[in-house]
Amino acid sequence: MPKSDAAKDKQTPHSETLAELAKRTENALAMGGPEKVAKRKASGVLNARERLDHLVDKNSFVESGLFATSNRAEVAHRTPADGKVAGFGKIDDRPVAIVSNDFTVLGASSAVINGKKIRHVKHVATTRGMPLILLGESSGARMPDRMGAAGRAILGQDPTEYRRTRETPWVSALLGSSYGSSTWYSCMSDFVVMRKGATMAVASNRVTSIAINQEVDAEDLGGWKLHTETTGLVDYAVDTDEQAIEVIKRFLSYLPSNAQQITPSAPVPPGADEACQKVIDLLPETRRSTYDARKIVGCVVDPDSMFEIKPRFGRSMVTSLARIDGRAVGVIANNPMFKGGSIDVDACRKVTSFLVLCDSFNLPIVFLVDQPGFLIGIDGEKQWAPGRIMNWMNALSLVTVPKIAITLRKNYGQAYLNMAGGRNSDEAAAWPTADFGFMDPVVGVNVVYGLKREDDPERFDKLVDEISQDSSPWSLAALYEAQTIIDPRNTREYLKEMLEIYCAEPSLGKGERFLSNWPTSY
Repeated sequence: MPKSDAAKDKQTPHSETLAELAKRTENALAMGGPEKVAKRKASGVLNARERLDHLVDKNSFVESGLFATSNRAEVAHRTPADGKVAGFGKIDDRPVAIVSNDFTVLGASSAVINGKKIRHVKHVATTRGMPLILLGESSGARMPDRMGAAGRAILGQDPTEYRRTRETPWVSALLGSSYGSSTWYSCMSDFVVMRKGATMAVASNRVTSIAINQEVDAEDLGGWKLHTETTGLVDYAVDTDEQAIEVIKRFLSYLPSNAQQITPSAPVPPGADEACQKVIDLLPETRRSTYDARKIVGCVVDPDSMFEIKPRFGRSMVTSLARIDGRAVGVIANNPMFKGGSIDVDACRKVTSFLVLCDSFNLPIVFLVDQPGFLIGIDGEKQWAPGRIMNWMNALSLVTVPKIAITLRKNYGQAYLNMAGGRNSDEAAAWPTADFGFMDPVVGVNVVYGLKREDDPERFDKLVDEISQDSSPWSLAALYEAQTIIDPRNTREYLKEMLEIYCAEPSLGKGERFLSNWPTSY
């Protein structure tokens, strides 16, 4: 029998159809072609599919839309997966939904078909209760798809596209030039990480330069320093794609997969209680001396569990995810290292957004208080400081997860309420070093009595002593405005006990999620 006839006899049923499937699969997986893929590799940047390999558990990714292409026939052959790799996988055996933008395919530009893919993945994530991860890198809207009346018909077909009610966590990574949808979804996400060298803006610096008729530098327009230090729209900056992916995994490890679950627990490291025995050594005896509140937090929470959110923005406040006895919590602390721990406009925005995160995903909140009040001045008023302060208070009043406040040192003025004073916390404790005056006693004597030390040193010091005694933690405890006063070295044990009480049945610490539809940026 001729060799060709023998091979023909050994063909499997539907071999031509299966060959077509294999060919189309190969073409889709090739993304924008070998030259573009090689160019990215040479620059040290991962491509869309390599990012997925680093992100999800091995062999767990199930793709949705591998064979999708542009609906425009003239470019369909150039748009494998239509520029966005979408699907589902697992991180540490927990399901997640993912969209990874493929910049090798028409700059991962937003178009009709890949928009359908995003909508589907978002819908599954919401209805099946899994986090949504968006690995962003996009040139913006695809032209000419969006031009003219026909382009208008593409927009607004899903009236819920930009609605956030936080059923599940959303995480965005900015891993290159990110315009259009990559920007929109980052601004809607609960956590944003950015690779240094990436940019995020409404439109590219080229488009912006033409629009305003002047040269615009991409880094100035939307670089990592702008967004981590000035706008606060980015939570974390890293050097590589791999680091960004590791940060995403760490962030999600503190959160439940969806708002109907409690936070995941983790093993407690051996010797976790030892560091708190040294916490008292970190607090200076004089009120005017500074210290790094992050070191205090590190003594109180489980070792190496502190994960600070927005560390470069609103630095007079620390907002951090952490664990106490294996339980995930949110920590809010004044940091005297910056502006004396006073609360400015950026700090207000930072804390308010953190309250929203904790309330939406059932994280108990611990306040560690040492604040001299609000940072007042003309610049703050121009940035509507009173509105920011009241936004914080409004958000705090809507928080229904457990709130535990401990005053370490200063707790002055109206900011006492913002830092969960009074009935704004479920439990309030204080260290013996706490001071609950309306302002620093030295300033208070000047304001109330119009007296300076050089006018009458003896009387001045006497009045300072009187005001200080009136604002002692013992006076507050006597009024039962603080439930207890604790030895600083017992802070961790106290928090463990309170969390055990407030996170027990029937609620298990879950709140009513009144902040779940709070604006994602404001």
